[in-house]
Amino acid sequence: MEGPMYSLQDVIRCDLCETPIPPKHCDICHIHLCEACVGEHLSDESKDHYIVPFKLRGITPKCTKHSTEVCTQLCTTCNIPVCPLCVASSEHEQHEKKDILTLFETQRELMQKDLQDLEKSIYPRYQEAATNIPVQRADVNKRSQKQTTALDKQGEALHTEIDTIIQGMKSDIDDMNAQHIAAIDQQEDAINHTITEITQAILDLKRLLERLQDKLDTSDVCLVSEYTSRTKEFRDFPAWFHVTVPTFTPQEINREQIHQQIGSLSKLAITFLLDEPQILTDIQTEYRNLFSVSCLSDSEVWTCGYDNILRLYNLQGESLWSVQTKSGNKPFDIAVTRSRDLVYADYSDSSINLVSGTKIQTLITLQGWRPLNLCSTSSEDLLVIMRSDDVKQTKVVRYSGTTEKQSFQWEDQGKPLYSSDNYLKYLSENRNLDICVADNGAHAVVVVSAAGKLRFRYIGPPSTHRESFRPQGITTDSQANILTSDYNKHRIHIIDQDGLFLRFIHNCGLQRPWCLCVDSRDNLFVAEYKGKVKKLQYYK
Repeated sequence: MEGPMYSLQDVIRCDLCETPIPPKHCDICHIHLCEACVGEHLSDESKDHYIVPFKLRGITPKCTKHSTEVCTQLCTTCNIPVCPLCVASSEHEQHEKKDILTLFETQRELMQKDLQDLEKSIYPRYQEAATNIPVQRADVNKRSQKQTTALDKQGEALHTEIDTIIQGMKSDIDDMNAQHIAAIDQQEDAINHTITEITQAILDLKRLLERLQDKLDTSDVCLVSEYTSRTKEFRDFPAWFHVTVPTFTPQEINREQIHQQIGSLSKLAITFLLDEPQILTDIQTEYRNLFSVSCLSDSEVWTCGYDNILRLYNLQGESLWSVQTKSGNKPFDIAVTRSRDLVYADYSDSSINLVSGTKIQTLITLQGWRPLNLCSTSSEDLLVIMRSDDVKQTKVVRYSGTTEKQSFQWEDQGKPLYSSDNYLKYLSENRNLDICVADNGAHAVVVVSAAGKLRFRYIGPPSTHRESFRPQGITTDSQANILTSDYNKHRIHIIDQDGLFLRFIHNCGLQRPWCLCVDSRDNLFVAEYKGKVKKLQYYK
């Protein structure tokens, strides 16, 4: 009975012992060998042998110069296979040569590794970047349209203001013209009235003089005696009024002042983020767990962690100064002010404290609320994110000195801006005065304007599952980019001021990045949870 199994070829066997599926092959003798027969085959020293894995049979080509020989080596200088006779010749004597099988296996392993890197790591990154390009392009157009609309709105406001001013000046001209005409009319009335009286006086005089030329009687004598001259009265001509006529003097148009009235447009700055950020400094602190880092200068950083000591380090890892908290509690967060003083949040006793030299002053004591994290702003204010004692509410408060200026807690629709939970929530002020909060509990970076209006929530790049994004620390740089540490994924997200994902910092050996800050040169300081502070350069 015939069937599919009878149509199959016979299984390949060892040419010496018939063992099925031999793993080896002699590429010179062209025979298959099992492991046990390899030694027996090589014992025949009457001819050359070249044992290769079965799957690599045929790897050794015939020599083009010596037809009876096969090439078991590769001249890497000439990049051609060579046989033993070629190797012994003067032509290849000084050249570097490698065993073809070893070279093949090495290159194959390299190709397999490259394939894995390309498929699993490199290609997905480029694919993700390519996916993000249309988003970036659309964002550029959206941002441009937004700026154009804002300019149009400002232009309309200026035009409205100018039209209002011009209309007001026109009304003033009309009012002054009316007053001038009224004065002229009054002068005209007075002159016309006097003219009428003079005309009547002339007629009366003529009539009287005509009677006097005729025969006089007693009544004429009486008329003449009663006559009173009004010449002096009429000679006093009505006083002419003087009018200072209004004039309009056009102001020379000053383009610079107009620009100032319209506003300013910042320059386009294109900076390149390094594909592989460089670690410039690696500081091992004394903390078992490190909570926060804040730059005192480009070469000194304040730190706090899982004890009650605040420590100042230089870039060589030397502890320059240390101070114990006022209450003896561990601080939750620190911030360096513009005046180079240190501020820290004491969650346990609900206070915010100022360290100046060796003195510690309690600035603010909260009632019903506990401070989580804080930052110092460009205007010398202090932003503090806090939660209620019952852990049901969270808000950001702006302080000027010890005075509360603003409080941000709710969206326009009455929903809370921030999650209420036991997670820390680091915050930073952006160059455009936005308040950026890494809300770990909400799996988002929450960004509100200086007026407290929600601008956006960043929940990771498009391919990120929301639950997997757990932002921890946060900082902003001179380009208004926002950097947030992704603690569980050992990486840092860089997004722009409008929430567009730019790239990860994830290929420089970061371990549990917790808190972040930048110095004046945009070098990034990363506080790792296990106690290290790393200084990174991520811009070209």
